[in-house]
Amino acid sequence: MVKVALLVVMCIAAVGVMFTPNAEAIISCGQVVERLTPCIEYVREGGVLPTSCCSGIKTLNGEATTTPDRQAACNCIKSTAATISDINLDLAATLPTKCGVNLPYKISPSIDCSTVQ
Repeated sequence: MVKVALLVVMCIAAVGVMFTPNAEAIISCGQVVERLTPCIEYVREGGVLPTSCCSGIKTLNGEATTTPDRQAACNCIKSTAATISDINLDLAATLPTKCGVNLPYKISPSIDCSTVQ
C-alpha cells in the first residue's frame, strides 16, 4: 500500500482535467491506491509498462475531475512517499506521457499538493 501511495502521488499530480473550485473531494485514498497498484512493479524495476497501469492512470484521471479530488489524491500519495526508498522517480515521472495523459506540470514527490488544479 505504501509503495502504491508514492506512485499515486506522482500520477495524481499528473491528472489534468478542468476542476470545480471550492467543491469537496469525492475520491478516496483507497481508490487512488487501487487504480495505481498495477504500476508499482514498473516504477520499481522498469521493464515493460503494463497496460493495466495505464488503464488505472486513465481511470484515475477521469475520476479526479475536481481540484479537491486531485489535491486529495496528491496528498494521499505524498503522505506515504517519504517511506518508500525503492521507487525510480524518473520512471514514475514518465508514466503520464507513456500512458497518453497530458499534464501541465512535472510529477515529483516534492510537489505542493495545494497548487494542484
